[in-house]
Amino acid sequence: MALRFGIEEEYFVVDPVSREVVPRAPAVVRRAGAALGERASTELVAFLAEAKTSPCDDLDKLREQIRAMRAAMAAAAAAEGVRLAATGTPVLGEVVPAPIGAGARYAESLAVYRGLDDEQSICSCHVHVEMPDREHAVQVGNHLRPWLPTLLALAANSPYWAGRDTGHACWRALAWARWPVAGPPPYFASAAHYDDLVGTLLGCGALMDTGTIFWDVRPSARLPTVEVRLADVAPTAADAAVLAALIRALVREASRAVAAGEPAPDPPQELLRAAYWLAARDGLAGRGLDVRTGRAAGQRELAGDLLAHALPALSAAGDLGFVTAGVRRLLTGGTGAERQRAAYRRRGRLSDVVDAALLPDPVTRGE
Repeated sequence: MALRFGIEEEYFVVDPVSREVVPRAPAVVRRAGAALGERASTELVAFLAEAKTSPCDDLDKLREQIRAMRAAMAAAAAAEGVRLAATGTPVLGEVVPAPIGAGARYAESLAVYRGLDDEQSICSCHVHVEMPDREHAVQVGNHLRPWLPTLLALAANSPYWAGRDTGHACWRALAWARWPVAGPPPYFASAAHYDDLVGTLLGCGALMDTGTIFWDVRPSARLPTVEVRLADVAPTAADAAVLAALIRALVREASRAVAAGEPAPDPPQELLRAAYWLAARDGLAGRGLDVRTGRAAGQRELAGDLLAHALPALSAAGDLGFVTAGVRRLLTGGTGAERQRAAYRRRGRLSDVVDAALLPDPVTRGE
C-alpha cells in the first residue's frame, strides 16, 4: 500500500528591484489564500511565506501540487509587487534582527527564545509521511537517523547569508543548531520515552510548546505522520519532488524494518553532530562520515549508499526512475548551494543568485 505524503515549503519575500528580503509575507499570504486557502500561511519572521500540499498517495499528484502551489504563491507575490525566492537563507538584505510577525504566539517566542529569534530568517522543506500510529512513527524515526546527514548534503541550498558567502553549503542547519531542541533527534526506546523527554523539556522551559520541537525527525503533533524537517527549501519543484519521494522511500523501508522487529542502528549523537557539520559545510562536494560504521567516506559515495538502501521501496512505489534521475542531476549538475554559487560566478552579482531562485522556477530538464 502506498504511504500518503506531502510537503511544506517556506520562501523568502524579496523586492524585485533591490532583491533584498522585505517583510511583506502577510500580504502575500492573504492574497494566496484565494487559491490555496489555509495551505498558505505566515511564519515567525515577516520575510517568510509558507505553503503546503494536500496529502498525496502518488508522486505524479504530488509533483503537480508542488508546481501549482509554487505558481499560486508566485502569482500572489507578483500581485503585491514583490517576488518569492527559494533559498534556505536570505541572500541580500538587512536581516538582523528579523521582523517578527504579529500575534501572541510570536510574542511569546520572542520572550522565551530572545536573541535566537533575531536570526531566524531561514526557509526549509518539511516532508510528512503517513503513519499508522505514534509508536510506529517514533520507531521509524530511529531507523532514519543514520541517513539524515546524507539527506542534508543532498538538500543543501543555503550558502549565502545577508550579502556574504558563509563558506558552507547549508548555513541554515547551523543556524538551527543553536536552538535547545533541534537537529538530529536522540534514539527513543518508545513513544512513552519520547513523551517523557518532551515533558521534561516543557517543564524546564527549553520548549515553549510542542510546536517548538525542532528535531529533524519527529512524530507530528497535529497529523498522523512522521515529519522529516531537515532540508533547505528546494531550488525547483522537481528537486522538491525528488526529496519527498526519496524520504517516503526511506520511511517505507524503515517501516518494513520496524514491522519485522529489526533493531534500529543507534549511532552516537557525537558522530551524528560531526556528520551534520561536514554535510552542512561541503554538501556533496566533500568528505563525510558514515555514522553506521564510523568510517570517513565521500559524500557522493554516501549518497549512493542511501539510494541503494531506498531502491526496493522506490521500485515498489514506481518512483525509481524519477528519483534516480533526480539524484544523478544533483550529483552532476550540483546541489542548490552549488547552483547558487555558479549563478554568482557568472557576473559576480548576488542579485543574480536571487534571480535564479525566483518562483515559479523553470522546468528542470529531464523531469
